[in-house]
Amino acid sequence: MTDVKNFTPALGHAGLTAEYDRVVAVMTRERRWRGKLLDAIAPAPCDVIIDLGSGTGSQAVLLAARCGDARIFAVDPDPDVQVIAAAKAQDRGVKITLVTAMGGDRIDALPYGAVDKVVTSLVLHQCTLEAKQALLANAYAMLRPGGRLYVADYGVQSTLLMRILFNQVRSLDGYENTRANKDGLIPRFMEAAGFIAVRDRWSLPTPTGSITLWTGEKAGR
Repeated sequence: MTDVKNFTPALGHAGLTAEYDRVVAVMTRERRWRGKLLDAIAPAPCDVIIDLGSGTGSQAVLLAARCGDARIFAVDPDPDVQVIAAAKAQDRGVKITLVTAMGGDRIDALPYGAVDKVVTSLVLHQCTLEAKQALLANAYAMLRPGGRLYVADYGVQSTLLMRILFNQVRSLDGYENTRANKDGLIPRFMEAAGFIAVRDRWSLPTPTGSITLWTGEKAGR
């Protein structure tokens, strides 16, 4: 497996991890977009859902709280954020399974080919081009035929204001890492990984740029 130390920490620097939740809540209108993402995923009983690059567990905990009978796996390479995620799950009284691994790695603990939904949020803009492609390919491999991928991240910034605001993120997470997002390439990468019916579901302006939700399906039933 890839060395799990080879990742971009939350907010771009390990020293900022403790501030991540507070900053994201204020600077991304987090409650609104996470709520919209939760509604789109619509976790159901018997669902197996993988959160790739789960960070501090915010989305995974929301999924588990919405549907306690769903099996939620939270995958992230950073053990520091996994500690925060575990505490959140305990505080909410929900169960999530934490897996420490890179999103693009083959992860033996996960049920490949039998996953109903994969979600990744605010992750791809932090990744190198190769890591983006590896994560999407891994998501495709995890899903059962007919399974669905949900990607919530920064995309094309359609106004000058949003482009200026997104530069805050680019300065933290790297201008090269964020280039594909800025250039609107995420849907193309999803299609290259094998996903069909790829589409833009919504885009929400925030104080750090617009966040978009893309979805795609794995062919077959």
